[in-house]
Amino acid sequence: MSTRTIQIETPRKLVFEIFRFDPGQPAGEPRLESFELEEQPYMTLYIALNRIREEQDPSLQFDFACRSAICGSCGMLVNGRPRLACNTLTATLPETIRLEPLPAFELIGDLSVDTGSWFRGMAEQVESWIHEREPFVPDAVEERMDADLAQALYEGERCIECGCCIAGCGVANVNPDFVGAAGLNRIARFMRDPRDARSEDDWFEVVSDGNGVFGCVGLMGCHDVCPKGLPLLEQYAYLRRKMLGSGLAKRRPDGPGEARDPGASR
Repeated sequence: MSTRTIQIETPRKLVFEIFRFDPGQPAGEPRLESFELEEQPYMTLYIALNRIREEQDPSLQFDFACRSAICGSCGMLVNGRPRLACNTLTATLPETIRLEPLPAFELIGDLSVDTGSWFRGMAEQVESWIHEREPFVPDAVEERMDADLAQALYEGERCIECGCCIAGCGVANVNPDFVGAAGLNRIARFMRDPRDARSEDDWFEVVSDGNGVFGCVGLMGCHDVCPKGLPLLEQYAYLRRKMLGSGLAKRRPDGPGEARDPGASR
């Protein structure tokens, strides 16, 4: 009877260098604290962080809810790159894993940041809700929508507000009023919606300044780190075409804006 030797791969020893700081204790100093874990098959960062909190340090702060890359709660910097902890496998990472909170947001503690206040402020800034063309009629028949348009609106709605795009944006990290990729995606979604009463001139006032689409310098870090693969490049292109067209229309002699002197320097 032949025998076979079965080789079992030795699990890796993972070292987690985790940012620690409690803003409620200003006497403390921000620091990196190291924890070791033995890697398990299909281990995610979410699983690893829960094990560290349950087995080594119950004071560790981080956020989670759905564990399915839907809620966006567990965004953090993983070796310097914004990612979701719940769908990031440790097998895809080196043995030393550095975890830090997302920049551009208010720190709550350790890896936990307040993305909710930022997204609420952004939504109010761009008024990301339907502006009805006429008073609401409860018994009105719903208007049919073209399938391609409905798909375009759906693409904009897939944002889970995790904040990864904002953390990965150089402009958003230095300009707190910049609406960022999440805000521009939201604007494009409502600009396309035929139920919204706002005109292109109305949108021009919202999005055409340095805090809107022309504040983007085109590095597209947001596109690289979006965990849902949103078509941010297409959204930006759509907004810039619309706003350039609206701006040129304002400058034409026959347009709604002030006529341009043909002899003026360009």
